[in-house]
Amino acid sequence: MDIATEVRENRVGHSKAAAKRYRWSGTDRDATAHRQRRGEAFPDTPEMLAARTARLVQRNGLPVEAALEATRTEALDRPKMYERILGVAKDLQAWSFLPRGVRAARTVARISVRENGREIPIGTGFLVSPRLLLTNHHVFPDAGVARSAVVEFDAQVTVDNTPEVSQRFVLAPDAFFVADEALDFALVPVVPDATGLPAGETFGWNRLSVQTGKLVIGEPVNIIGHPSGRLKEISIRENRLEARLDDFLQYQTDTEPGSSGSPVFNDQWEVTALHHSGVPRTDDRGRILRRDGQVWREGDGDDAVDWISNEGVRVSVILKHLAGLPLDDARLAFLTEMGLESGLQDLTTARSTAAPSPSADGRPFPLPADEGTTPPMGDGQAIPPSDDARLVPPPESWRSVVPAQAGPPVEAGGRPAPLRTGAGLPAAPGAFGGDKHLVFLHGRGHEECDPEEVRRNWAAGLNCGLTRAGLPTIVPADACFPFYGRRLVDAMRPLEALHRSPRVAVGDPVEAAAPAAGATRRLYEQLIVEAAAPAAGATRRLYEQLIVEAAAKAGLPPARAASLEGIGDAVHHALSWLADTTDLDRLTIAAVFGDVAAYLDDRRVREAVLDCVLQEMPRSGRLVLVSHSLGTVVAMDLLTRLDPAVEVDLLVTAGSPLGLDSVFERLISGGPYRPDRVARWFNAWCPIDPVAIGCPLGDRWQDRPDEAPVVNATGRAHDIDEYLAHAEVAQEIGVSLCSPAQTAPHV
Repeated sequence: MDIATEVRENRVGHSKAAAKRYRWSGTDRDATAHRQRRGEAFPDTPEMLAARTARLVQRNGLPVEAALEATRTEALDRPKMYERILGVAKDLQAWSFLPRGVRAARTVARISVRENGREIPIGTGFLVSPRLLLTNHHVFPDAGVARSAVVEFDAQVTVDNTPEVSQRFVLAPDAFFVADEALDFALVPVVPDATGLPAGETFGWNRLSVQTGKLVIGEPVNIIGHPSGRLKEISIRENRLEARLDDFLQYQTDTEPGSSGSPVFNDQWEVTALHHSGVPRTDDRGRILRRDGQVWREGDGDDAVDWISNEGVRVSVILKHLAGLPLDDARLAFLTEMGLESGLQDLTTARSTAAPSPSADGRPFPLPADEGTTPPMGDGQAIPPSDDARLVPPPESWRSVVPAQAGPPVEAGGRPAPLRTGAGLPAAPGAFGGDKHLVFLHGRGHEECDPEEVRRNWAAGLNCGLTRAGLPTIVPADACFPFYGRRLVDAMRPLEALHRSPRVAVGDPVEAAAPAAGATRRLYEQLIVEAAAPAAGATRRLYEQLIVEAAAKAGLPPARAASLEGIGDAVHHALSWLADTTDLDRLTIAAVFGDVAAYLDDRRVREAVLDCVLQEMPRSGRLVLVSHSLGTVVAMDLLTRLDPAVEVDLLVTAGSPLGLDSVFERLISGGPYRPDRVARWFNAWCPIDPVAIGCPLGDRWQDRPDEAPVVNATGRAHDIDEYLAHAEVAQEIGVSLCSPAQTAPHV
């Protein structure tokens, strides 16, 4: 059987299965339709409406002015407020909707196979990492089909409706290939161009998210693909989600069978599903029907089928499936490139320094010579295929990009390439003479960040301060950077009030979206704060205690606090007071204190964070430990766990909540006193940083630290690079790192 016929038969099988699921979900769809007839635009569960609204608010997924106009005119209960915000997000798009769609479209490619001298389109695929292409299992049922495939990016028309020159690539399933028939997906690397540049660096790639909250029933979906092998087409906005099953989404669109493997986007151009099948109308015996009501036969063609809906595989389900696969570290390294929100960053369990084992002919892995495919040229465009064309080995630079089975990627010269696992970054060997160690210990809100990028930002801030202090600057790679952000989020999920909504990063601009006053304002504050607050229980009570205590230290009048009704009202007023008298919005303040409360109250969270940090810490030598925000609390506990051979020359805390009684009373050491093993402690605080509102620490802590108040830039009061850029802060670090000769005054 030829490949095209096999793909077509597999697609028919999935269509019949989709039709069965469509019948099974009929009761749910009927209930949804009934709710829509009653006027509910988004007939989904309250939990999903809340999660979706929180995601939109936190990620600026709707025009702020329109949301304000829709919610400020009348008092609304919480479900109505969700519906209003979602309605605005659905009906009115910012100007960036179209250019962001263009950017997403560049990640989509047409998939064809070479058979009998012909090139036959069989489906669509799209990039989900710099190297990986996602499509359907029925498009690539095995690695052999993938070897014979060609993927074309930019197979489309220009703005003038003239054909654009496509750029063609081949695949490398022998390096990595994962496929699942039940979930109908396949994942395979795209061979880089002749310069070694991964396809994702040229065309971009889609960051998949394991989180829910990307789509609710009744919202539009957008699909970009190559129906029936044609040039790229879109099915945009006049489509809607009908039903959410455990593993699949069902939606109304006008897509065709050739769109198999297309991404299904929401209006913020986040991938929600992998399109895999149309849903045909069937009779009582499960036979596919034609549009004229007759039973469909193989020779009738897809155009004759009476398509009634479409179905896609939920990306969150695919990601969870990938997380459970028993893959070696070399193959796991591919998955860790899919982004932090994929939930795949912590899968690599070990790092090998072995280079890929070459095959007999010297290539890093075997690549068969399939007829009719050619590798891309230097600009990513292939030589036109000919009958005698053969697949040649990939360019030499592919050795530095694709790992073989024996080990992870290597750079030129055989050095191991860094793997972005989310577990942290060790310092370069021999940094600061090998006996001194500089460690950066970050705060909350970095789980979706690249650890390497965060370390560079810390180093940039510190180098700015060192330059001002007249001291030598550092190289970012010389700093050890334990990275616990992802581990913290995973450990906290059971504690989150809206644990299925995305996390909130420090600095998200939320306050601009808040209604001005009245009941709507209070509900809005409740919505965004609930997105960051722990769920009910001891952790929630500690979180509320921290907020109220911080507000009291910030000057909230006792008489005003006493007049409030209930702890919930007190917390919201405390947040308002902190936001009004400091430099951060309510959601950011709530998020920071929510994480601090979870760390201090839940032993499982604390141990997960400490274990993660200790994996990267030095085992001996002299330590300069620079910590920020929640990281200052972690640092205090960490000092009780360090190897006895480690001497702590300097502890720096910046933007720290250690001045709050509710914090230092729950430290492992008990507080408030300087740990014995710390030779010198320096604390930096900004008066308008609400997290450091309990500073200066000298008023409460025994053996008080040396302290310096600093003035950070407006809107960046809590940012670590602002703290480190001050000469008085960098001076402490630089002097501890430098030898006496380096710190001696110049003559």
